[in-house]
Amino acid sequence: MKIAVPTPGDTLESPVDGRFGRASGFVVFDTEDGTFTVTDNGQNMNAGQGAGVQAAQNVASTGADVVIAPSFGPKAFQVLKAAGIKTVFSAPGSVKENIDNFIAGKLKESDNANVEGHW
Repeated sequence: MKIAVPTPGDTLESPVDGRFGRASGFVVFDTEDGTFTVTDNGQNMNAGQGAGVQAAQNVASTGADVVIAPSFGPKAFQVLKAAGIKTVFSAPGSVKENIDNFIAGKLKESDNANVEGHW
């Protein structure tokens, strides 16, 4: 399983970014072999609109099965859902802490967007 987490950093110890669509990047962790990659999302940091949708498409292109983030807008949520990607609400802490908590069943899967669309 591949788990994507928005972060301003490039390690598992980096904090979870408070923004999904405008995060600078995503750590994509592979639970099968314990490796991770960092996917750049910088093109969306200053996007006038559509950052959430573009970020969701970016995550889908990584092959992620799950996204852990503090919030999901309605359009991003729909794109992720259509791609078959589970959305899970993060807790404060690092990327690794959130991945570990998800694997342990301590994080809540989202069934809808939890923030308003911006446009």
